[in-house]
Amino acid sequence: MPTLQSLLEAADLPDSPSPRLDAELLLAHVLGKPRSFLRTWPEHKPDAEQYAAFERLLQRRRAGEPVAYLLGRQGFWSLDLEVSPDTLIPRPDTELLVETALQLAPATPLEVLDLGTGTGAIALALAAERPAWRVTGVDRVDAAVALAARNGQRLGLSNARFQLSHWFDGLDEQRFALIVSNPPYIAAADRHLGEGDVRFEPASALVAGADGLDDIRSIIALAPRHLLPGGWLLLEHGYDQAEAVRALLSAAGFTRVESRRDLGNHQRISLGCWEAE
Repeated sequence: MPTLQSLLEAADLPDSPSPRLDAELLLAHVLGKPRSFLRTWPEHKPDAEQYAAFERLLQRRRAGEPVAYLLGRQGFWSLDLEVSPDTLIPRPDTELLVETALQLAPATPLEVLDLGTGTGAIALALAAERPAWRVTGVDRVDAAVALAARNGQRLGLSNARFQLSHWFDGLDEQRFALIVSNPPYIAAADRHLGEGDVRFEPASALVAGADGLDDIRSIIALAPRHLLPGGWLLLEHGYDQAEAVRALLSAAGFTRVESRRDLGNHQRISLGCWEAE
C-alpha cells in the first residue's frame, strides 16, 4: 500500500485551482485525521478501505464536484458548517456581509433576518458573535431549512432559528432592525454557470433573471414593510452590480446608501437605512 506522501504526490487533479490542498483535505477526511497528520506521518500507509475511498473521492473531484460537497463540511467565519448540494457553498467574500452587520448594529437585544439562509452561514455567524441578537433565517427550500437548523443545533446557537419562507412570504408583519441577504444574483445567460463549482450548486440559489437582479429588486421593494425605523438592509451582489443596486435602494427610499469592497477589491455588498416611520 502506498504511503501518504506518495499518495499525495501521485494525486492528479489537473483542473483544480488548488490540487495539493484538495488532495490533502480528501486524504485527511478518509483517514479521519487533521491535515497536520499528513505532514507528521508521511510514511503512514492507509488500509485498503481508506485507499479505495480516497481514490473514489479523487475521481469525483476530477469530474468537478466541489471539495466542500465531497467532505460535507465547509468553514465560514469561525464556524464549521455542514453543507450539501441543496445549498450554496459558503464563500469567504460573504464574510463581508457579517463584518458590516456587526459594525452597523449594537450588541444589545434586537431582531435580525437572514433571507435565503442556505446552510445558515450568515445567520449563525451573527448569532455566534451577538448572543443578545435573535436571528431568524429563512429559505424557500425545505432541505436547506433543515440543514441550517442542524448546523445551529450542533453549534449550540439557541438564539438562531430557521423557517420555511420565500423571502418575506412566511413572516407576516414581523419587523427587524437588520435584514441581510446573499440572494441569487447571476444572470441566466452568464457563462460562469458552466464553470467550476457552480455547475454542481443549485441553480435556484444562483440565477435571478436576465440581468441577475430580479430577486434583489423583490427584496428591496418588500423590505421596508419588514424594517424598523432606522433599520438596515444589506445585500450581497455581483462584482459589477453595485451601481445598479445602489440606484434601486435609493429609488425605494433608503438613505445612507453605500457599497463596500470584498477581499478581491470588488464592490461586493450594498446597503441602505430605512428611516421612514
